[in-house]
Amino acid sequence: MKASNALRGISRRDLFKLSGQYGLSSVVLGASALTGAVTLADVARAAESSYDKRFAKEPKHTFKLGAAGFNPENLLIERAGVLEFARDLESRSDGEIRVEFIGNNQICGQTSCVEKTQSGIVDMYAASTQNSAGGAPYLNVLDYAYMFRSRADQYNFFYSPESVSLLRDPYEKRHGLKFLFTHAELRGIQTGSTFADKPTVTSIEELFGTKNRVTGTQLGRIAMELLNLNPVPVAWEETLDGLKQGLIDGAETWASAVAYANMAPVVTQSVDLRFFCGTEHTAMSASAFDGLSGELQDAVMESAYLAQVHVQAANEAALVKTVGFSTPQLPGTIFEQNNVRVADLSAEEIRKAEEMCSPEFQPAAWEQWRERLNGWSGGLDTYEGIKAAARSIPEDTLPENVEPRRWWKA
Repeated sequence: MKASNALRGISRRDLFKLSGQYGLSSVVLGASALTGAVTLADVARAAESSYDKRFAKEPKHTFKLGAAGFNPENLLIERAGVLEFARDLESRSDGEIRVEFIGNNQICGQTSCVEKTQSGIVDMYAASTQNSAGGAPYLNVLDYAYMFRSRADQYNFFYSPESVSLLRDPYEKRHGLKFLFTHAELRGIQTGSTFADKPTVTSIEELFGTKNRVTGTQLGRIAMELLNLNPVPVAWEETLDGLKQGLIDGAETWASAVAYANMAPVVTQSVDLRFFCGTEHTAMSASAFDGLSGELQDAVMESAYLAQVHVQAANEAALVKTVGFSTPQLPGTIFEQNNVRVADLSAEEIRKAEEMCSPEFQPAAWEQWRERLNGWSGGLDTYEGIKAAARSIPEDTLPENVEPRRWWKA
């Protein structure tokens, strides 16, 4: 059964009624622990149990977590770890910290959550680093083309002590935000109706000259321009219609984003180009973190670590068993049910794309942004530093086999 069926049959009105009784977060956190087909009574019992635990004592700190368009259903498709983090932090802090989860774009969206956290409207947020790069430009540091060979490289970097100096500290100093944990995928091109009747893509030349939606990442645009992919900014609410009507040929994003954001009905091929990061991260206001006691700061970090370990295992499983991002595809997955073909590219094609657009082979195109990011980092060579830390494992390492490490402990 698809994860998105979990709350089928329960009306929005009934869920609002439960939220009025127990609070939205208690309903969300309670429902997120349920699997399979559930009834309103099941959700009510889970919400009541969650409420009783969460309100057994008055918290010292209550944090609003703006989770863009996420909810308990789509977080079982893209396993971003947000609810696991919130639930564990409340438990680990023995109720000293309460987290109010606000998803479904109710308080902030993919491009605005970062700014609302910086301004204090929310205390934590979950959104992609690429969409958040508009408000926090240092996040572009993750988007050098082909810096990461695989999802294993991504997890290896985020667990590494080097991630503190190369990513987390500059992000906090420059933007007042603390990078907690992230899901990890690599972006490809998700084609729309113009590729419906074409053979499954096997070479990058088949994508040359196409028009593709780009997110907020400046570095991603550089890669797309070098690959002749014609990046065009298109509002999210117009992207699905653009793909369906053929106004754009594709969109750069990752597989589980297609599935959780209900793009699968209008996507025809998921081309696994793997050319830069797709990272749905969770971050926290640095001032909110600094206002905690040392013991509660430790709790935040340990809950972030648990969430990171959870995401590493759960998202790898969901990609195959829920999304259908595999060859062959499992029956009943979202891609299989919507006839989304996975276009695997050979190592030779990936190498060809890398030589066309990566900083290693096309340094001049990246020079301006590289100097800017290096300056913001305090003079580090961000590209070479992140690449070296990420690639300190064998190239054939499976993502689920990367050793978890507490990155803040050298």
